[in-house]
Amino acid sequence: MEDSHLITEIKGVGVKTTALFSKLHIETIKDLISYFPRGYDHYEEALPVGELCTGKVQSVRACIVGTPSMVRAKGMVITHAQAGDASGRMKLTWFRMPYLKKALPGGSWHVFRGMVQAGAGGMLFMEQPRVFSQGDYETLAGTWQPKYTLTSGLTNHLISKCVRQALEELELPDYLPEEIRSRYRLIGFREAMEKIHFPGSQEDVVMARRRLVFDEFLAFLIQIKRQKKENAGLLIDRPLQPTEDTDRLIAALPYQLTGAQQRVWKQIEADLTGHMAMNRLVQGDVGSGKTILAFLALLVCSANSRQGCLMAPTEVLAVQHFEALTEMTEKYGLCTKPILLTGSMTSKQKKEAYARIKSGDADVIIGTHALIQDKVEYRDLALVVTDEQHRFGVRQRECLANKGEGVHVLVMSATPIPRTLAIVLYGDLEVSVLDEMPKNRLPIKNCVVDPSFRKKAYAFLEAQVEAGHQVYVICPMVEAGEDSADGLENVTDYTEKLKAALNSSIRVAALHGKMKAAQKQEIMDAFGAGQIDVLVSTTVIEVGINVPNATVMLVENAERFGLAQLHQLRGRVGRGHAQSFCIFMTGDGSGAKNKRLDVLNHSNDGFFIANEDLKLRGPGDLFGIRQSGDLDFGLGDIYQDSDVLMLAGELADQVLSGDVVLPEKEFGLFEKSIDYRTI
Repeated sequence: MEDSHLITEIKGVGVKTTALFSKLHIETIKDLISYFPRGYDHYEEALPVGELCTGKVQSVRACIVGTPSMVRAKGMVITHAQAGDASGRMKLTWFRMPYLKKALPGGSWHVFRGMVQAGAGGMLFMEQPRVFSQGDYETLAGTWQPKYTLTSGLTNHLISKCVRQALEELELPDYLPEEIRSRYRLIGFREAMEKIHFPGSQEDVVMARRRLVFDEFLAFLIQIKRQKKENAGLLIDRPLQPTEDTDRLIAALPYQLTGAQQRVWKQIEADLTGHMAMNRLVQGDVGSGKTILAFLALLVCSANSRQGCLMAPTEVLAVQHFEALTEMTEKYGLCTKPILLTGSMTSKQKKEAYARIKSGDADVIIGTHALIQDKVEYRDLALVVTDEQHRFGVRQRECLANKGEGVHVLVMSATPIPRTLAIVLYGDLEVSVLDEMPKNRLPIKNCVVDPSFRKKAYAFLEAQVEAGHQVYVICPMVEAGEDSADGLENVTDYTEKLKAALNSSIRVAALHGKMKAAQKQEIMDAFGAGQIDVLVSTTVIEVGINVPNATVMLVENAERFGLAQLHQLRGRVGRGHAQSFCIFMTGDGSGAKNKRLDVLNHSNDGFFIANEDLKLRGPGDLFGIRQSGDLDFGLGDIYQDSDVLMLAGELADQVLSGDVVLPEKEFGLFEKSIDYRTI
């Protein structure tokens, strides 16, 4: 078996299972073994009710008291039960699981596993706990079981079974010699793959993850360092000429550019009109005014009868940019001729767009990944702007720049990355920082609360909607999996629960990344038009969405996100003139985690928060959802794994300089694998 083979080579994987794996983008054996667990369940000994602790996922051995009851609330079946032992009683609640009423007769003993919470009067309860027979739980006791992101029809057990067979039959050559592994405290590649999927302890996970993150970072850094060498000193045959159009636009704007915007614009303008190809990263906190700088750069291209393109990470954001530039073009009489190009457009619309781009009739092209397709031919491309760079790989950026000769590259990112990390991550780019915010922005008011404040939080949401404002609610999961008992809220169930809890006149809708682009756009358009009051979403909304009327964000299970990502999410509110609020709801009472969240309470400065994020990382964060939403690494996190990032950068330099020579065959296989990685 080879990792390039299709997963149909796995025993028992037929047409139906292959279709299910395909939904998770798992087509080959390599895809399968690289589909890492999102966390682990450590099955400790089942406790009596009296020994349970609130705010933790625990297992309890208890007897069903009486007969479970069922109620219907706005179309959703809710099952209630009580269970207890000699040490006390607790309540159990399940949503959309009516069959449990018969499966849990009074007097029967079971093991229930879920997040322990305290209700009215101090009585403990669990929502959506998993149910085990006592025998089944004894088999699991003491083990660490992987939890994968699932789709309906796939189970953790099935994925584990397939991964185990693949690992047993694969050859997994290691490109790192023992001397290098020893220097960087790395275990072997095979050992890492086995332990990341089937650990025996938390230490196994730590060591496996460290090795695989190192590989991921090294692949990325070798790419960007090579690109920097190739781009160094790239001359421009036809420098762009300065234009008064940019000065006229700046003067006509209804606001004054901040000092930081003026400084960075001068840097960009000097690059565009110079004789060397620009490769510049503009880092600016949420709301610092990056977009207008991108528009000014594109205007320079139009004024020189050249073309510029802006590639956004999502269709929603691409449409938003297109509409903003179109409005600005009409309002200020700009010479720009913008056009939109996205994957969801019809064949007819795409053909018309291709023709306008090729002829030069369109000189500012705004879109998504569709901009780098072979069918797209630019008449005279001079500038590539990528918005929210962390969503794009180095190769995609390079591919777009290759659509013209001597193309300038401008990267815009709202990700607040400390300079020490930025130098390593963006080694191929000059870095400009927008370190000043517009003066007219009201600072967002923040609070960190536990679930006991949920009723007050919901009442506040209702009051804000009644005042004419809108609300975002963020959940870490799209839908419940087998392990929904881990206390993580999911968009699908939470939307129904929220509809049941809020006033029936409040319009609640769901949004997540599994939806088709057209459906997401429709929901965002409706939210932008004020036709939806509360939008329940995953972090898909973290990138650049602009709805000024949204004044409240409630983040569930906030302790499971990194500070930098929470700050990015918070940037979706506070965009209008009204006071905005962000409520960070924790899923447990962990003091250390809540202390980390307090940083957000006391600061709205993204760069300060990013630096604090570096200081506050710890081994316990291994089991978070995603510590940062920045660069789309499979496992690596630039904050949590900053030490590994630095070490990988050191080795990348040594490999490229020839000071370290890796085994030719194994390293060749490793380099080929870069294509499969999210860089």
